[in-house]
Amino acid sequence: MIGQSVSGFAAVSFGLSSSEEIKMKEIIINGRAVGRDHPPYLIAEACINHEGDIRIAKEMVFHARAAGVDAIKFQLHVLDDEMLREAPQSANFEEPLYDTLERTNLSVAEHQELKELCERIGIDYMCTPFSAASADLLESKIGVEVYKVGSGECTNHPLQRHIAAKGKPMISSTGMTELAEVDETVAVLKAHAAGGFALTHCVSAYPCPYDRVNLGVIPLYEERYGVPIGLSDHSVGIYTSLGAVALGACIIEKHFSLDRTLPGPDHKSSIEPNELRELARGCRAVWEARGAARQIFPEEKEIVAWARESVVSIVDIAQGSVITKNMVSVKRPSPAEGVVPAKNLEDVIGKTAGVDIQANRQIRWDTLK
Repeated sequence: MIGQSVSGFAAVSFGLSSSEEIKMKEIIINGRAVGRDHPPYLIAEACINHEGDIRIAKEMVFHARAAGVDAIKFQLHVLDDEMLREAPQSANFEEPLYDTLERTNLSVAEHQELKELCERIGIDYMCTPFSAASADLLESKIGVEVYKVGSGECTNHPLQRHIAAKGKPMISSTGMTELAEVDETVAVLKAHAAGGFALTHCVSAYPCPYDRVNLGVIPLYEERYGVPIGLSDHSVGIYTSLGAVALGACIIEKHFSLDRTLPGPDHKSSIEPNELRELARGCRAVWEARGAARQIFPEEKEIVAWARESVVSIVDIAQGSVITKNMVSVKRPSPAEGVVPAKNLEDVIGKTAGVDIQANRQIRWDTLK
């Protein structure tokens, strides 16, 4: 059923009860709630920037933990189950796609090492499967707590259903799709993902130009689907990730490299450890700053005492004088109780002074007639 949203985009109803809709506002990852009302969940995407070297992969784990992100994510490929050897390659690959992934693929035993390391030092291990076989290995051999599904698999409904059937929370990226295709995938997940799911807006360009990022999709998704929404960010630097948090993103995934000048398909769209640290600090600062209250806060009250203005005399005013514009002005400090505030200057003009008023004195209401 299609309804009209306030933004002008069609809001999609999936026939869920109100209690089910409320439940979908967040997912639970390793005991932590992830959703709009919680600090953003930050994922350092290692992709294949470790070049298949477990030593580099472990070093990336330590850097990600030191940066203060919540998770580091790897990839597991069972190549003959996910692609034909003749699959084409994009411009960011310098060798055939199959060969690149075969050369850089970590073994199940190495993934087990990485997961144990993550658990020991206190960072969530995540991994993306690209086929049913790799998802089954993550479930049976490695024991992941959450599944991150890449943009290439967004329209792979058989794989989405296969992963959803495992009952774990899912994060599904939506790069390279039309909105109608995202609708279809969301319908599949809402029907099958008993563990709950989140979506990440993504543009699969490496790196992604700023004018292609389209951060406005984040609130569009949130209104349209009613699930946690994040950003899988391939743009240069951390700017768009910070903007995404301001717009409601509760998951940020960012490619991460120890040195982005190295050769390889993902380094150029990655950030380095010092930037990852700033990303973590910045995202949490922006999340804390997202409130919409307009009030005088306790920290402002001592500033109010001197920063506002009162109506004051600028000449001596004799008792019985009718006050004119050239007798009064507005100056700091703020009005104490009974003193005329600056906004009431015009109300003083034409009043009669009930007492003698010296120059440069705050004018009180009880001295006017």
